[in-house]
Amino acid sequence: MPRTLQRVSLLLLIAACGALRFVALAAKPFWFDECFSAEVARIDWRNFLHLLWWREANMSLYYVLLRFWLGFDLHFDRDQFFIRSLSVIFAMATVPAIYWLARLLYDDGDGDNARENNNNNNARRIAVIAAALFTFNAYNVRYSQEARSYALFVLLATLSSAFLIAFLRQPTHRNRWGYVLASILAVYAHFYALLLLAAHWLVVRWLGTPRTREDSRTEISSALRRAWITIGVAILPLLIFIAKTGAGPIRWIPRPGVADLLRFWVYFTDAGPMVYPAICLAALLPLGKRFWRRTGTWDAWRSQFLIVWLLFPIVLTVLLSFARPVFLPRYLIFCLPALVILGAAGLNNFRPPALRAVVVALMLLLSARTIPYVYGHDFDDERDAAGTAANFILDHAQAGDAIVLHIAEIRVAYEFFRSERAGENSASPGFTRQLGPEIIFPHHGPGLDYRDFTGKPTPEMLRAAAATHPRLWVMLMYNQTAARADPTTEMIDRVLPEAFGKVQRWQFHRVEVRLYGQ
Repeated sequence: MPRTLQRVSLLLLIAACGALRFVALAAKPFWFDECFSAEVARIDWRNFLHLLWWREANMSLYYVLLRFWLGFDLHFDRDQFFIRSLSVIFAMATVPAIYWLARLLYDDGDGDNARENNNNNNARRIAVIAAALFTFNAYNVRYSQEARSYALFVLLATLSSAFLIAFLRQPTHRNRWGYVLASILAVYAHFYALLLLAAHWLVVRWLGTPRTREDSRTEISSALRRAWITIGVAILPLLIFIAKTGAGPIRWIPRPGVADLLRFWVYFTDAGPMVYPAICLAALLPLGKRFWRRTGTWDAWRSQFLIVWLLFPIVLTVLLSFARPVFLPRYLIFCLPALVILGAAGLNNFRPPALRAVVVALMLLLSARTIPYVYGHDFDDERDAAGTAANFILDHAQAGDAIVLHIAEIRVAYEFFRSERAGENSASPGFTRQLGPEIIFPHHGPGLDYRDFTGKPTPEMLRAAAATHPRLWVMLMYNQTAARADPTTEMIDRVLPEAFGKVQRWQFHRVEVRLYGQ
């Protein structure tokens, strides 16, 4: 592929990536997780730092970047399109990152000018195909349109892997520190980046570094060991947080079944559950037995690297889930770059060029066909109706009403839509306008406090609210298990009927609203 055409193609793909993700960016309503991101990014620095340390260290880098993003223009800090657009920018930046990584992996220059030019063209073609597969990947479009850390996570995982390969090919201080920095940031973007670093360690320790000279392998191994130690020291606060909190923050993850795994693979491979395995097999078959050798050639090593990156985190989380559920599809989105690069290598093996062009075009069409569905629907995880429920309460509340949130975290979603309606930032110290019922729980001040993100109401609190308010709203979320309601719901069912003669109920998706009155 000529260099000019390659540059134009890359620019067009970056533009297409942005266009596909900006389209209908605000079509789907904010849900609890996105409200959480927005409200965390808006609270004052004291509460922000307290919250990160005591409850929400995961995705901390994204929350910091979102704080600065929202600070550009206070007029847009409640605009859902603007809040989500930061994720689109991260996705656009991932396109050249995947291109760079694919070129590093498949550039086989060996000093022979004619052959080297052919290898460079081959590498550029694979890189462009990989960038195109990423651009039109519906699974990535889905999570690039959310105000969460997933798009940032994919970008940093790609950069971390790219700097690792760059260091193995050219062991300079710049590449080593690039790997260290990108890896640290990836872990602060999402804890599951630790699985990526484990995959890197596994590949280097198990498969070695075939592109390096024999006399420099020890030096490179020593440099990588120092790099991993530096990364470990830098992420020590997060490791302490994990040790301190244990599995509490992810205890809600369900144990996956066979149907869940199949569903994940269908969503993840978007072009069809058998299409990606077929084109990845086209990349591996020419290697023959070399693929299974630990000290093979560079062309076998890079395929092994991509396979380990793609499969190791998925397989490990599934196995661990037999003891403690940790498998969640969207947390494994950082494996997507490995899939599209290996798929691009397989597509590049189709001959003649005309057939390859047809197959690539067909592959992109298969991937893109799901994107219109993504604009109006959810897959992988359905969003809750927190906004609809909160606005229902605000529309029907009367003077003197009060509200209790079933668990403290629900106030995050309620506060987002309440302050959106008020047209002011309720998290700021100067906010004085009361919109909607008086908040009884959680409540530690006029705006959000880090203590408002945890806890449950008590029977004494409910009885006190019932004694001073003629009507009491209750908003409940995620309160039903397969067998019964959770203990807090059971307590509410027992205590409030003692003080109120009647109750009205409205059911929204994953949210229940109740109004207790006389």
